[in-house]
Amino acid sequence: MYSKILFPVDLSEEASWSKALPTAIELCRNFGASLHVVTVMPEYRMPLVGSYFPKGYKEKAHEALNEAQHAFIAEHVPEEIQVQSVIIDGSPWEGIVKVSKKLGVDLIVMASHNKRRFADYVLGPNTEHVVHHSKVSVMIVR
Repeated sequence: MYSKILFPVDLSEEASWSKALPTAIELCRNFGASLHVVTVMPEYRMPLVGSYFPKGYKEKAHEALNEAQHAFIAEHVPEEIQVQSVIIDGSPWEGIVKVSKKLGVDLIVMASHNKRRFADYVLGPNTEHVVHHSKVSVMIVR
């Protein structure tokens, strides 16, 4: 039924994966699907903001995030699961929707954690945006 499962993760937020990852892994096992672990690195769009970071910061941050994601996968995803590591830039929900189209996934499995921050009140939770804008099925794990 599913062949490619996208799993967004915030490596600094255990609630983004602790309950949802076992579900994604079980679905991969049951359907023989591949797992595509996605982490979104915030983009510094405003030139004023970007000027406060040292030259080469984005590349170094990307490299560190890539290493952290590979370590996460090695620690938490069983070896028998075919897995792809994906790092994208931008807003979380837009990046998740965009990469799901690019990779041709047929299911997105993500956590719903209720840690309310100021951004959640202004923009709405990322999970809600993914559900509303994605063209593929989204499984929310609570």
